[in-house]
Amino acid sequence: MDREKIEFHIRGLLEAIGEDPDREGLVETPSRVAGMIEEVLEGTQYTNHDIAKMFGKTFTSEHSEADEAVVMKDITVFSYCEHHLALMYDMTVNVGYIPRGRVLGLSKIARICDMASKRLQLQERLGRDIAEIISEAAGTPDVGVRIVGSHSCMTARGIRNASSRTETRTYTGAFKSRKDLQKLLD
Repeated sequence: MDREKIEFHIRGLLEAIGEDPDREGLVETPSRVAGMIEEVLEGTQYTNHDIAKMFGKTFTSEHSEADEAVVMKDITVFSYCEHHLALMYDMTVNVGYIPRGRVLGLSKIARICDMASKRLQLQERLGRDIAEIISEAAGTPDVGVRIVGSHSCMTARGIRNASSRTETRTYTGAFKSRKDLQKLLD
């Protein structure tokens, strides 16, 4: 990321909305915002393949069979909508996959969800990205991802429907056709 360019444009944004970027409360705002952007959009530096390699630590699973699924629920993430740069918040991700001889470390599942969310995103794409990364990292075609979240472009502006929630589901492999696996994500 080009931190200097971010600071320059944030200063310009402050001027454009009629603020004085040199007043006491705003002097360091361009630098603070640039630091925040580097943090919350860290995932833009990495491809899905990069994230899979970064968090792809697996362990042998001698007892895994085709009907056994690993499910992790209520992983909390946030992201930013690419349409309005608005916060997508109060998001929970449920991930399930069928191991094929290898299982991911549990913290790696949460880390994958977190890093994939640190991009300008659409919730639908975030689900597909997480499924793709889990599939590669765990070496399985069978992945399900359910995401439920609030979008400030709906809750804080526009229609201002504060109670609206968006749910998306992404299924690959056996999760596409098996309702019993899909229900594990509820």
